[in-house]
Amino acid sequence: MKRTTQRPLAVAIMGPTASGKTAAALAIAERIPSEIISVDSALVYRGMDIGTAKPTRAERAAVPHHLIDILDPLDAYSVAQFRTDTLRLVDEIVARGKLPLLVGGTMLYFKGLVDGLDDLPGADPALRQELEDEAAQVGWPALHARLATLDPETAARLKPNDAQRIQRALEIIRLSGKPMSALLAQREPEPLPFELMSFALEPNDRAVLHERIARRFDIMLEDDALIDEVATLRRRGDLHPGLASMRCVGYRQAWEYLDGYIDYKTMRETGIIATRQLAKRQLTWLRAMPERIVIDCLAPDATAQILARLPA
Repeated sequence: MKRTTQRPLAVAIMGPTASGKTAAALAIAERIPSEIISVDSALVYRGMDIGTAKPTRAERAAVPHHLIDILDPLDAYSVAQFRTDTLRLVDEIVARGKLPLLVGGTMLYFKGLVDGLDDLPGADPALRQELEDEAAQVGWPALHARLATLDPETAARLKPNDAQRIQRALEIIRLSGKPMSALLAQREPEPLPFELMSFALEPNDRAVLHERIARRFDIMLEDDALIDEVATLRRRGDLHPGLASMRCVGYRQAWEYLDGYIDYKTMRETGIIATRQLAKRQLTWLRAMPERIVIDCLAPDATAQILARLPA
């Protein structure tokens, strides 16, 4: 494929969980000198290796990786921080004469990178705690109903139990006096300083992806690896299930199991179901990205198809 711009090139490898993004990126890096920028909201956390399917030490030694293990699980990482870090990293990787590979499944990060940032107010810990306390009393569906009266457009996109996003939408209204949908509509696009060529690894048979997800979750549970990892995190004493890190798929279910709220079988089943639901949401985001180049992630030559489409 011939390029139509003189801007530096970066390549995005997007896809749902268990679609083979990391394997594809590593294979590309064997052919083209590259560095990988993780686009994954869970991989930023230290001490969370099993449940996030974090690239191994050997993989990270073979190809430089960025935005992995940069935060303590007690901290938060915003889309704005991701965009700032990624713009800097792409510039540095290009200066080293390598190809930046943006690899992951956090579609909100990709959207924030491509579309630019909004003028939404920052987080207010006290207000968030107030909303969490209220939700503990009346439930998140009740707060979702309130959001529907204040910002119908945003509420229509959210499920009644989507605690994190309902909380954020109500927080924005309280801090700005305006609905989030109105603020987002005012956003001005911020062109990227580089050309981003986006590939999406999507399955032509979702049932096969579901089998992959179940198999991968079972591997995480082997020898109690995931349970032990969450138990170690719990022993710190300063983490709790309300944190963004502990709401990651797998960690939330393992936490509930260790609390005694669910048994092992239920933990496994709900973990797999939650991961499949995550994959469904990721695919929905991808379908809204018309510029992506779709590659069947189940095809044996998926990586070769990507390489064939890259500019010479």
